[in-house]
Amino acid sequence: MNTNEVWVWIDQFRGQAVIPSWEALGQARRLADALGAAVVACVFGQGVEGLAQASIAYGADRVFLADDVTLAEFRVEPYAALLSKLVREHQPGVLLLAATTRGRDVAGAVAVELETGLMADATGLELTADGVLMVTRPVYAGKLIARVVCPERRPQMVTLRPRAFPRPEADPARQGEVITVAPVLPEEEIASKVTDFLIEEGKVSLADASIIVSGGRGVGGPEGFQPIRELAEVLGAAVGASRAAVDAGWIPYAHQVGQTGRTVSPDLYIACGISGAIQHQAGMRTAKVIVAINKDREAPIFKLARFGIVGDLFKVVPALTAEFKQKLGK
Repeated sequence: MNTNEVWVWIDQFRGQAVIPSWEALGQARRLADALGAAVVACVFGQGVEGLAQASIAYGADRVFLADDVTLAEFRVEPYAALLSKLVREHQPGVLLLAATTRGRDVAGAVAVELETGLMADATGLELTADGVLMVTRPVYAGKLIARVVCPERRPQMVTLRPRAFPRPEADPARQGEVITVAPVLPEEEIASKVTDFLIEEGKVSLADASIIVSGGRGVGGPEGFQPIRELAEVLGAAVGASRAAVDAGWIPYAHQVGQTGRTVSPDLYIACGISGAIQHQAGMRTAKVIVAINKDREAPIFKLARFGIVGDLFKVVPALTAEFKQKLGK
């Protein structure tokens, strides 16, 4: 038992880890080195032995591997029950999870079960002089930045905003220990069942995208997203949208960026016809570079953007697409 250990729950879908889990593992390695402690990864699923070795390559010293049919598809009950049991038995000092949909689900359930605090959506992590984890996170829809500690409860639980931290380099030569553990809940005690998945094929995920091109009310209708998609295709980008466009039925909810949609942190965010309400800013203001295209020179988005173009998106976006095609040789 080592109360300084830093643990990471590895989020995966059908045997493929999501990149934010590796980002969390990189931060775990940094914190553990400062504490003189070990990094432990928790890998749950079916057919995920390869992820145990990958976790070691990305910085884990030890891996708890649960490979079982009851864990084949993500369901919060068996995942949270097993993670809670392991934490109770080994009492790590810190537990990190990626702030993905599954990560948030598990984190909330485990925090309640363990009666500990949960510092959510971290964009920065540091240790105080006495070894307490201090978390930097946006609050009030991103208008303010808070620094939060949870000094009295263990483990100190944190979810990390995807793309807010660098992805570490994998070292295939690293050695570590893999410990096989059994699931806690048998199938008959798991209330939820997964019957099917609907997956949008051939598109770039908002969560993973380094570039996002988004459309808002200014696109005028479903057909208005066509130039947005064309620019995104040339750039290898994901397509995003404001709530107004989603609420109007012009594009599915899966594309929504904002307080009630996805929170993203791409390297480049191009906002087309988006006024920039605070609810939308909450989902994208941590982008490294923001470009705004809008006919209204007074639109709030220009206050947030590094570069702004006042003009008709239906003229500006195709011109950008043509220029990028030429520059990129497409």
